[in-house]
Amino acid sequence: MNWIVILAALSGALAIGAGAFGAHGAQGQAAEWLKTGAHYQLVHAVAALVALRMDARGPAWLFVAGGAIFGGTLYLMAVGAPRWFGAVTPIGGALLIAGWLWLAWTEMRAG
Repeated sequence: MNWIVILAALSGALAIGAGAFGAHGAQGQAAEWLKTGAHYQLVHAVAALVALRMDARGPAWLFVAGGAIFGGTLYLMAVGAPRWFGAVTPIGGALLIAGWLWLAWTEMRAG
């Protein structure tokens, strides 16, 4: 059982649901948070699968975790969580950036 694949697949499913809710069931700032979170989470669910295919497990984990934190905090605020959750969102973004840098480093070292 490959947990990265399972979590990436669940992440993609959650992103689609959040994006659909943002497009059809939410309004104003909540809709924007849902759409933004969904976009980043979905892109990084796919990136995790690609990184895994490249045998880059570390970056794949960062993509899954970063997408969950980035998107998750925005989703929580969209459904009424305190706005201070927005202060946690950049942690997810930092993990996503770290994943991309790690992936680049991995590929450069491979030659």
